[in-house]
Amino acid sequence: MATLQQLADLVGGQIQGDGDIEIARVTPIDQAQKGDITFVSNPKYLPLLKQCQASAVIVTPGIDSPEMNLLLCANPYLAFAKILTYLQVKDETVSGILPGAIVAESAEIDDTVTIHAGAVIGERVKIGAGTVIHSGAVLYADVKVGKDCLIHAQSIVREECRIGDRVILQPSAVIGSDGFGFAPDGQSYYKIPQVGIVVLEDDVEIGACTCIDRAALGETIIRRGTKLDNLVQIGHNVQVGEDCIIVSQGGIAGSSKVGNHCTFGGQAAIAGHLKIGDNVMIGGRGGATGNVESNQILSGLPLMPHKQWLRATMTLPKLPEMRKEMKDLKKRLEEIETLLKES
Repeated sequence: MATLQQLADLVGGQIQGDGDIEIARVTPIDQAQKGDITFVSNPKYLPLLKQCQASAVIVTPGIDSPEMNLLLCANPYLAFAKILTYLQVKDETVSGILPGAIVAESAEIDDTVTIHAGAVIGERVKIGAGTVIHSGAVLYADVKVGKDCLIHAQSIVREECRIGDRVILQPSAVIGSDGFGFAPDGQSYYKIPQVGIVVLEDDVEIGACTCIDRAALGETIIRRGTKLDNLVQIGHNVQVGEDCIIVSQGGIAGSSKVGNHCTFGGQAAIAGHLKIGDNVMIGGRGGATGNVESNQILSGLPLMPHKQWLRATMTLPKLPEMRKEMKDLKKRLEEIETLLKES
């Protein structure tokens, strides 16, 4: 429970209305009741304010609704996230190493770490303060995990990989699986040992069932603040820059380098040994088959500027009709040519 004024102080917003009203939770705009706060970040939802029963609404400055208590913020979506965290996200209770957890004697575990039953911690593992490891998670030998990390159930971090501070691994994430490397040997293939590691820098989040392959030599690196969605595949020796977003089912093949603040839509793919610049956005199902310069918004396969891709896709439904017209024009042209020859 918090007053609207306390929430405004939390997010650096301004109040229009009663700052002393108490708020208990955040709810969707069409379900909100007394004691709730909701938000509007998309103008198309503004008409819903007329029927909204919430005690307060987070909106951008310039919106006027005298009958409602408003929390004015330049970024309502960010304010919503911070208030939701403050009101409804509970901190994990420090429980130590619980019965049923398997922890090697050589592991160095801070006293404020929680390790749940069924987790396995290998030899010489180091885990920083405040980290929580859930049931079924496995840390192989010589793994290093920083402070305030959250490693969910069934996640696996293989040998020698390094994880920074405040990293989140969602359930069944795999960090440091073997890279896909095989040398042709006649009719068969010889497995290339993958002896490198994976490095996740601070504030990285890895989605459920996402796999990040260890380097053949050296490091696969996911840099500070980058977020990977569920079911993403990162190949060996890939480097992903800071504050990137890679959406579900995306993939980056081995040895490619991605710059800072890039966003890849669902099922977007990057071929191997490429360089992607900073501030690149690739739409869903887009595919990079060559290097990409910085500061572009692209879509399609092959990639093209997003606006050009939109025009191209709008043409696709008309192709059957255009094909028929072209056949008719070709037939008429042939008839005209025949008449000209006869004359």
